[in-house]
Amino acid sequence: MHPHHDAVSALIRRVAETVVLPRFRNLAAHEVLEKTPGELVTIADREAEERLTEGLAAIAPDAVIIGEEACAANPALVDQAMAARAWVIDPIDGTGNFAAGEPPFGIMIALIEAGVIQAGWIYDPVAERMCHAALGGGAFVNGTQVQARQSDGPRPHAAVSKVAQSEAEHAERMRRFEQDFELWAMPRCAAENYPRLALGQNDVAVFRRTLIWDHAPGVVFLGEAGGYVAHWNGTPYRVDGKGVGLIAASTPELGRRATELLFG
Repeated sequence: MHPHHDAVSALIRRVAETVVLPRFRNLAAHEVLEKTPGELVTIADREAEERLTEGLAAIAPDAVIIGEEACAANPALVDQAMAARAWVIDPIDGTGNFAAGEPPFGIMIALIEAGVIQAGWIYDPVAERMCHAALGGGAFVNGTQVQARQSDGPRPHAAVSKVAQSEAEHAERMRRFEQDFELWAMPRCAAENYPRLALGQNDVAVFRRTLIWDHAPGVVFLGEAGGYVAHWNGTPYRVDGKGVGLIAASTPELGRRATELLFG
């Protein structure tokens, strides 16, 4: 585990208990806003990011902090992902679900050094599930080390995101995958997608949008669990946002097969 694991985990749980969960299914209409078309933000997102920012600054004062909501106000902030050290925060991943009063949603944090993801935390406040990984140190769920495994059943399961693509593009990708995979609905929550891949519940997830706060924590978690994560051209995930698309899979073999189907 990463040396900051205990401090970061305690911070995340504290913010979940004092900011996020008290507002779950308890949001007033004026506390839910549309920051861009189809993208919601709530008062809980903003307050959680403020608390997480304060706490992470105390844990590692030398690191820059890149929060999803801060980047909404100042998009240039994301360029600091290549800094010597940087914290990345997604205060509530799956805000649409949270705002609707439905799980899944989660809190996600990553620590990056010189463009390399060093550690990630993914917390499900409803299930009280803490996923954590440190580069070269393995992946853990509530302190127990896990190894990614393929799901049971006659065919592996795949979920294909509809975000950042046209209906026609999505339909074509679904058509390509349905020959080899059983298609599952995407929960629109990376904090749920990555654990599913590591815990034998899903086998492949295909994304068009690769925002750093959505994926950096999950990339290191799934990678350390022995799964597969790469851009559509097979190159490793880039935190600078220059890579195109993302395929995550429970095994390298399924990841490669999904890549072949995507472009076959």
